[in-house]
Amino acid sequence: MNHVVVVGAGLAGVRSVEALRAHGFDGEITLVGEEPHRPYDRPPLSKAVLTGETDSTYVDSDLDAMEVQRRLGVVAKGLREGVLETTEGEIPYDGLVIATGAAPVRLRGDGRQHVLRTIDDALELRGRLVPGAHVAVVGAGWIGAEVATAARKAGCEVTVVEADETPLGMALGHAIGAYTVPWYEQAGVRLLLSRLVASVDQGGLTLADGDFVEADVVVTGVGVRPAVGWLAGSGVRLDNGVVTDEHLRTSMPGVVAVGDCAAWWSRRYGRRLRVEHWDTALGAPDVAAATLLGEDAVYDPVPYFWSEQFGRMVQYAGYHTGYHAGARCVLRGDPTGDKRWSACWLTGDDRLTAILTVDWPRDLVQGRRMVERGQRLDVERLKDPAITLRDSSAA
Repeated sequence: MNHVVVVGAGLAGVRSVEALRAHGFDGEITLVGEEPHRPYDRPPLSKAVLTGETDSTYVDSDLDAMEVQRRLGVVAKGLREGVLETTEGEIPYDGLVIATGAAPVRLRGDGRQHVLRTIDDALELRGRLVPGAHVAVVGAGWIGAEVATAARKAGCEVTVVEADETPLGMALGHAIGAYTVPWYEQAGVRLLLSRLVASVDQGGLTLADGDFVEADVVVTGVGVRPAVGWLAGSGVRLDNGVVTDEHLRTSMPGVVAVGDCAAWWSRRYGRRLRVEHWDTALGAPDVAAATLLGEDAVYDPVPYFWSEQFGRMVQYAGYHTGYHAGARCVLRGDPTGDKRWSACWLTGDDRLTAILTVDWPRDLVQGRRMVERGQRLDVERLKDPAITLRDSSAA
C-alpha cells in the first residue's frame, strides 16, 4: 500500500491521517475536503462560536509535518475500486478512508432557514442573533437546545417548535425528556410541543395546524443524514450510512469508513450503530487505520456525548434505545428539584447499560466505566444519591 486517500477533512479525517502515521505508514496520504477551510472541530460551533467566545475551532494537527497532500474545496463525486472521482478529476488510491460525515436535514418552504453544520453556518447565524431578534428554532433536540441557549444569551426572543411531546424524546424517551421542559421556561424560551412545521416561509414558520410563528431568523435542527449520496452505484453497501463490520471495513476491498457516516457493527450491543458525535470521530480512526494496514483491531466503544444547554452540562454514556428487553430507568436525585441528577438505564438483570447525568461529572465518569464492564448494581443503593455510583455495585 503506497497511497491512502482520506475523503473528508473534518475531525475523523484528520485523526485518520494521524493514525496512519502513528501505525507506521510512510507512503503518500491525500486528504480531500469539500470545505476550503483547514480542518476544524464541530462541537464548539453551537457552543463557543455561536456565543462569540471564539471565531475558529481548528484541529490541532500539523499536516505539513506528516507530509499530507491537501485537496481542500474538492468534492467527492463517485468511487470505483482503486479510483476516487472528484470535481477536480480522478485520484487513484491503494487504500481509502470514507469520512464524509453527515448533512443537515432542511425543511420545505421558500423562506430562509439556517442550519448549523459548518463554521460558515455558525458565523452567519451568529451575525443574525442580535438583541430583540425573533428566533424560531425547529427541533428541541441537542442542537436545537444549544442554539436556543445561544440565542437567549444574545438577547433574542426565542420560540422552539418540537414535533414530539417532549424535548429529546427520541434520544432519551419521553419520561426523561419531560424533565427538561422547565429548563426552557426558566430560560425565557417559548416551547411549542407536539407541533409540526408545514413549511418555512417568508417571515417565519407555518405550522401543520395553520398557525404562523413569526420570526426574523429560522434555524432548522431536526437532524442530519449521512453524506453518502456520492457512493451510489459504487458497490459500497449503504444502509443508513456506510455499512461496515466491527473492523470498520466496508464491502469494497481496501476501503474503511469512520465518523458520522459509518454504520458499524457493535459486538457489545449486537447491532449496527451510527453515532453522530465527536467521540466517535475521535476514536474510530485508529481502528480504521489499523485495519487498512492489515492489523487486527476492533471498534466497539461505549458511545459518549455531551451537551451544554440552559446553563447545564448534560452528558450521556452507553446505549439503551431498543436494546434490552426488560430494561428500566432508575433516577439518582430528583430532576424536579435537585441541581444535579442522573438517570441510569438497567438491563433485566440490573446491569448498567447507559447513564445520563446533569451537572454530575463524577457519576458520568464512574458510570461510563461501569457500562464498559457491564456492572451489576444494587438498585436500592443506586437510588440513593448520597452513595457514590461505584459503591452501588451488587455484591
